[in-house]
Amino acid sequence: MFRYELIKEDKHTGARLGKIHTNHGVINTPIFMPVGTQATVKSMTSEDLKEMDANIILGNTYHLYLRPGQEIMEKAGGLHKFMNWDRPILTDSGGFQVFSLNDLRKITEEGVEFCSHLDGSRHFMSPEKSIDMQNTIGADIIMCFDECAPADADYEYTKKSMEMTTRWAKRCKDAHKRPDDQALFGIVQGGMYEDLRAESVRGLTEIDFPGYSIGGLSVGESKDTMYRILDATVPLLPKDKPRYLMGVGSVDALLEGVIRGVDMFDCVLQTRIARNGTAMTSQGKVVVRNATYKEDFTPLDPECDCFVCRNYTRAYLRHLVKCNEILGARLLTYHNLYFTLKLMEKVRNAIMEDSLLAFKESFFQKYGI
Repeated sequence: MFRYELIKEDKHTGARLGKIHTNHGVINTPIFMPVGTQATVKSMTSEDLKEMDANIILGNTYHLYLRPGQEIMEKAGGLHKFMNWDRPILTDSGGFQVFSLNDLRKITEEGVEFCSHLDGSRHFMSPEKSIDMQNTIGADIIMCFDECAPADADYEYTKKSMEMTTRWAKRCKDAHKRPDDQALFGIVQGGMYEDLRAESVRGLTEIDFPGYSIGGLSVGESKDTMYRILDATVPLLPKDKPRYLMGVGSVDALLEGVIRGVDMFDCVLQTRIARNGTAMTSQGKVVVRNATYKEDFTPLDPECDCFVCRNYTRAYLRHLVKCNEILGARLLTYHNLYFTLKLMEKVRNAIMEDSLLAFKESFFQKYGI
C-alpha cells in the first residue's frame, strides 16, 4: 500500500509537492511530523492532533522498547491501538538514542550493548532486534538501525561508521517481516563529508528502499554546514521516493530543507520550547514568561486562528507559566504544533503557485530571521 506520488515541483527550487499513501491514510508533503516519543506527543491527546490536522506522528523505538516493552506493545495490538491514533505513524530505529548514551554503550559489528538510562539495566540492540521491535510497534514507516556519528568525528571514523550503517541496512531489510504494510527507510550517513554521503546513498539505493532518510544532521554542526550537506546529498536520492530529514524543525531549516527537495521533517523543538514558556508566532518567538507580557491582553499571535489564540491572552499564558501550571505548557504546545503544521500548509500552497522563494523572503522578514 505504500506509495509516493509526486504532484508538482517548484519551478525555481528543488521543492516538491507530493502525497505518501499508507494503510492508515495519506500524508501531504512537505510535512512536519510531531514527535510522540513515549506513545504520546507531550501533553497532547490524539483528538488534539487530529483537530490541528497532523497527518502523521512519530514514536521512538528505544523508549518504547524500555517502556512499556515489546510484550505489552504486542498485547495492545501495536502502537496505533495502544495510543488511540488511526493515522500514519513513523518510528525511528532507536539508534540515535542508543548512540547518545556515550559511555553507557559499546558498539560492535553485531550491534550495540547499552545500559538503560532508566535503571542501568543492560540491553543489546542489533539491526534485527530494532526491526523486530518496530514490526511489533506496527508503524507505517520504520527506520533501519544506524550509527549516528558525532558532528566532529574525523574522516576515518565517519567512513567506518557509514560503511557499517550500510551493512546494517542490508541486515534490517533481510529481517523485515512486514514489508507489505510497513515501509522501511534506509538512513543516509557520512557525517560532514560530501564524498561519504554520496557513497552512503550509492550503497543504500543498491539495497533499494521505499524511502530514504538523511541522518546525522542537526547534531551540533552549523546551519550552513547542514545546508551544504543537503545540497550535496538530496539530488542523489531517487526522485520517485520520499526524502526525510531527521530531527530538524526550526522554521528556517524547514523552509531551507523544502527548497532543497526534502519532503519530511520531525523535531522536538516545538514541544520543548513550549514547556519552557516560548511560543512560535508569525512575528517570531515570544517568550511569554517575560515581564513585558504581564499586562498584555492581546492574543499570542494575532495572525493565528488556533483555539489558544482565539481564547487566551499573553498575560494569561504568562501567568500559567510563572505558576508552573500544566495548562500553560499544554496550551503553548498546542499552539506551536498548530503554527508549524499551518506553516507547512502554506509552504505546500506556495509550491503549487511557484512562489516559494517569495514566501520564504516574506516569512523570514516577519519572523526576524
